[in-house]
Amino acid sequence: MRLTKLANAVEGRVIIGETECEREITNLCMDSRKRMDGGLFFCLRGENADGHDYADESVKNGAVAIVCERPVSVNVPQIIVKNVRESLGKIASAFYGNPAQKMKIIAITGTNGKTTTSYMLAEILKKAGKKVGVIGTLGAVYGRKKLPPTLTTPDPIELHKIFADMLLCGTEYVIMEVSAHALHYYKTEGIPFVTAIFTNFTQDHLDFFKDMDAYKRAKLRLFQEKSLPVAVLNGDDGVGREIGEDCEKVGIKTVYYGLNTPVDAFAIVTDESLKRTECMLNINDELCRISLLMTGRHNVYNALAAAVCAMELGIETGAIAEGLSKLCGVEGRLQRVGAFNGGEIYVDFAHTPDGLANSLEALKPHCRGRLICLFGCGGNRDKSKRAVMGETAAKKSDFSVLTSDNPRYEDPLDIIGEIEKGYRRFSPRYVIVPDRKRALEYALDILKKGDVLLVAGKGGEQYQEIMGIKYPFNDHDSIIELLEQKGKTPQS
Repeated sequence: MRLTKLANAVEGRVIIGETECEREITNLCMDSRKRMDGGLFFCLRGENADGHDYADESVKNGAVAIVCERPVSVNVPQIIVKNVRESLGKIASAFYGNPAQKMKIIAITGTNGKTTTSYMLAEILKKAGKKVGVIGTLGAVYGRKKLPPTLTTPDPIELHKIFADMLLCGTEYVIMEVSAHALHYYKTEGIPFVTAIFTNFTQDHLDFFKDMDAYKRAKLRLFQEKSLPVAVLNGDDGVGREIGEDCEKVGIKTVYYGLNTPVDAFAIVTDESLKRTECMLNINDELCRISLLMTGRHNVYNALAAAVCAMELGIETGAIAEGLSKLCGVEGRLQRVGAFNGGEIYVDFAHTPDGLANSLEALKPHCRGRLICLFGCGGNRDKSKRAVMGETAAKKSDFSVLTSDNPRYEDPLDIIGEIEKGYRRFSPRYVIVPDRKRALEYALDILKKGDVLLVAGKGGEQYQEIMGIKYPFNDHDSIIELLEQKGKTPQS
């Protein structure tokens, strides 16, 4: 695509070397070290490096033009913009033919529940006969393709490339998880969302955002586009209400859902077991009975968010009920592995205090014996939540196995020690087993009839990151392997 056409995607840009702007751009690149013959290089400013300092290296590696915020000393055309990150999404969209404008894109943001809500909504849309794609923590899924996960929200070049392929595959609707980091870095620029869902707001990512107010401001950015038609918001969450007030000021339609406060859509739970939740949804006075094949009030919130969004997209209640009732769980999201020695085993992604509390509270009422919690915390991430998660597990479980999550560059015992500070203030009932696979084996060995084991923190992740290396590891598969070594198979 010609450079001039890409430059026109950004308002207010200034071009240096305009006489050469008819040259063809064959690829987009953010890494100056990569070979990029015919490429357009973006000078991104990061936490530890500034892409402007590497513009010369990018030209040596084949870049034929630069996007920058100030002139740099290179002999190729330069597109000067106010914010390179903000411009990246718009140029990437133009480069791939603006595929997002030809599909209906739904954004989901919030601390917890994004993945489950996205798959619930996808199942509803499929039952309504729509062709659907999902992008998020579990990767990208559309047509017969499943791309492995990179980031919750991929970087704009990769993201718009995926959009383009989705469009070629006939995708009509795309549901994407939008992280706070993605909003902070303007990754969603150039995407015309038809609806945005807000799930909840609780502590996470304070290693990056430093305080809850900065984290909240990043989330709010999704709902500050006047072009957004509808915002679907958790009315039981204070930040959800705050978002709604801001939306109403600029004319964005708001629809609230919840269980505890006056809202546009609510649910009445009529029966709940370890494997199923029966409820009646009331969405703007339209009734919809569903039978979720999962447990927990947090999943009722997720179902409400998906149902309300679907109805705003014009989907009838029959497809909503069928989609929610037929979804057999989501990988690594309070996922049942099976039973062993009369005890039930669940794997969950819960990696925040609120997420861990929700999962433990969901399992506790159905536990006839002990509720056992196996978990750790990630290294080089928000340290302030470690003791809080220890406290949460101590209060809401009967026994815990403290172990490693993704220690990254930290000593696992240092991380566990910080969890332990919060745990032992409320309970002495725990054991430390730093090696995660040995911890899983220990937890299985103590499982008895009536017990429930929650393995939390990693969910569907396929790796464990230690000292910069991602080793193959999956909680679900590791449990199956351990049981097979014991000559057992999980009981249905």
